[in-house]
Amino acid sequence: MLTIDFVPGAPNWLDLGTPDVDAAAAFYRELFGWEFQSAGPDAGGYGFFRLGDRVVAAAGLLTEEGARSAWTLYFHTTDAQATTKAVEQAGGTVRFGPFDVFTAGRMAGFTDPTGADFAVWEPADVAGLEEVTAPGTLCWTELYTTDASAAKDFYRSVFSWDLRDVDFGPGYTLVTPSGGGQDAQHGGIMQLQPENLAAGTTSDWHPYFEVIDCDTTAARAAEHGATALIAPMDAENVGRLAMFTDPFGATFAVITSAMV
Repeated sequence: MLTIDFVPGAPNWLDLGTPDVDAAAAFYRELFGWEFQSAGPDAGGYGFFRLGDRVVAAAGLLTEEGARSAWTLYFHTTDAQATTKAVEQAGGTVRFGPFDVFTAGRMAGFTDPTGADFAVWEPADVAGLEEVTAPGTLCWTELYTTDASAAKDFYRSVFSWDLRDVDFGPGYTLVTPSGGGQDAQHGGIMQLQPENLAAGTTSDWHPYFEVIDCDTTAARAAEHGATALIAPMDAENVGRLAMFTDPFGATFAVITSAMV
């Protein structure tokens, strides 16, 4: 389960790259009740999604040439420079090297060997998200990958994750920070199936947001311009989930967990 007691390798930040921050903010306000707060005139349009008084995500304009709208997951590191070196040694690509974000912390962005983008956050003044797991917040992370074996080797090398293969759909692996135990599981790695690969599906990390009622949220998402990728479905002993792209193409999922 995700918590805000961040440890190395655990998700600690999440942001949306989008061509229209205002329109994206309006969509997620309708879906989750989030309010958008600008980070200030020097932040280039970047700002924070708040649920009540807690920061639960962030968003900013797309800045990389050719970038598509997407959610980016950040994983906790105590040394962004050392993680960058580990990524390179494990066969990943550095999209942007470590840099300071004012006094908040230090970040870097990467692509794993199978093509999935992710980032790391080395905290200073800002530890990370202020709430997770509750309704309207991040509760799970999932990598859909073209090569699960290569992905598992890569992330194990970079973050020392504990990985456990389970019988939950074809080729599913549970992810836990090193030494965290089963209660600290924060995500899964799933092998894309031949039909997905034939259709051109690429490797991507997807955030899951907890919701009170998956079906109601799915209907609301469609009403406000989202496209359904997975219609609401039950996952035994897990909950009821659905997956979408938002009006600008960023993929995310929602789940009403069996046990919250």
